[in-house]
Amino acid sequence: MENVIKKFYWLVSMQFGIDPRRMLRSFRGIPRYLQDWFLFRKGYEGRLDLRPCLYDWYEEGGSTKDEYFLQDLHVARQIFAASPEKHVDIGSRIDGFVAHVASFRNIEIFDIRPVTALIPGVIFKQADLMTPSDTLAEYCDSLSCLHALEHFGLGRYGDPIDPLGYVRGLNNMAKIVQPGGVFYLSVPIGQERVEFNANRVFDPNALILLAKSFGLVLEKFAWIDSTRLLTQSVNPTDDMNALSQQRYALGLFTFVKQ
Repeated sequence: MENVIKKFYWLVSMQFGIDPRRMLRSFRGIPRYLQDWFLFRKGYEGRLDLRPCLYDWYEEGGSTKDEYFLQDLHVARQIFAASPEKHVDIGSRIDGFVAHVASFRNIEIFDIRPVTALIPGVIFKQADLMTPSDTLAEYCDSLSCLHALEHFGLGRYGDPIDPLGYVRGLNNMAKIVQPGGVFYLSVPIGQERVEFNANRVFDPNALILLAKSFGLVLEKFAWIDSTRLLTQSVNPTDDMNALSQQRYALGLFTFVKQ
């Protein structure tokens, strides 16, 4: 029942723009807004327009519990410490991870969708990573793909429908990385399934085997679960066995190219 409620909430809030929780909290803020308005009006004589902001009283100073926030910071710190020659990103959030990295180094990004804005420190190339490209062979010594591979082949972002899109995508990404280079990957993990057309959820053990077949060897593993805490694994085999039985977590994999 809990999963049904979560799916319904995601559908009405993210796809139809109706956030029931935000709406209820905003209604709750109306009395306080009116009280503050009357108090401010007593000491102010200029033009006073109404533009109610009713929700912010019930929020923290910033969003730090979102898994995107945690993964973006986690991987960006690793790249800063590693200081690679050339870092390339595929499909990660521009207003999150890419912005983090661009604050301290140049970064190239590949995405199937266009990016028209000119961003300092960011070089954009439109590309479909399900299609192989000889020009990108051993292109960089550092590569990232955060919360993107799970969408390949589902058509959500205008990509071609392909049930094996994630396989082709991962293979092509592996070819981009130079031998000895590092590949940072994050995807949903848990009980393997497709939630069409939102995303895939990967069995982490199956993903490790697939990556290994493309020359990618696991170096580090971490995950973010429903508690929104990032845990660095000390025993990846046991942890991934346990996580593969859960409904959902976000797996963060650091691979090295053989």
